Amino acid sequence: MTDQDQKKRQTSAWFSKLQGRICHAFEQLESEAPASLYGGEAGQFEKTPWQRGPEQGGGVAALMRGRLFEKVGVHVSEVYGEFSEEFRTQIPGAGTDPRFWAAGISLIAHMRNPKVPAVHMNTRYIVTTQDWFGGGGDLTPMLAEQRSDDAPDTIRFHASMKAACDAHDPDYYPKFRDWCDRYFYLPHREEPRGTGGIFYDRLNSGNFASDFAFTKDVGKAFLDVYPAIVRTRMGESWSSDEREQQLIQRGRYVEFNLLYDKGTTFGLKTGGNVKTILSSMPPIVKWP
Repeated sequence: MTDQDQKKRQTSAWFSKLQGRICHAFEQLESEAPASLYGGEAGQFEKTPWQRGPEQGGGVAALMRGRLFEKVGVHVSEVYGEFSEEFRTQIPGAGTDPRFWAAGISLIAHMRNPKVPAVHMNTRYIVTTQDWFGGGGDLTPMLAEQRSDDAPDTIRFHASMKAACDAHDPDYYPKFRDWCDRYFYLPHREEPRGTGGIFYDRLNSGNFASDFAFTKDVGKAFLDVYPAIVRTRMGESWSSDEREQQLIQRGRYVEFNLLYDKGTTFGLKTGGNVKTILSSMPPIVKWP
């Protein structure tokens, strides 16, 4: 086994392990949600293996439609093959050799309670003639009074992401926070999608072990902070007006994912699973 093969095996195994840990944590929250606010049975993840094609890898889609989590997908994939001619020029290292390998985890949670923020997290490892890590996590509060830098959930989420960054490089957090703010922005509305977090791409410091350790810490930080935020908020009741705000704000999420998200484009142009790629779409949305 080559050194590169070992890197592929290690990263893919980690993403699968993280998927299991996150699904378990979210199912616990489903069970803990107060019956007075959330009727019905607690949801559970349905895991569905899928194949990209013969000898091209695949993944495992995990989707839950619950009482607290109105819709959440936690998906892992390991895919390989060749980029199309139109796409290979856009990917580092693919211009002279179109072959690629990619593995990662991608998560988006849409909550029933408007006071519980939606959240996104993904981390990935990509190999062409070059190799690199990418990913991050960002928070999207649904209510106007929660969408500020000094809102408690935003402070808590950013503190967790900062701690993960600072453990590896003090320059990471300011750089990756700014990158997140610029990336998750809707220019046609001149507004951010949420209250940010961190975003990074094409991370290759020359030290695979260090970059991989950082990527794992981003996943661990998310696993610590988001369930804590949900537990703080899930016992709060909400009004019909707040639900209306939530459904309108979700429309912004749809607009970003379909118009600007590079992960959506990458998945669709590399023969990914359309069902898992578009599971990021909220279950109910309004454009009044």
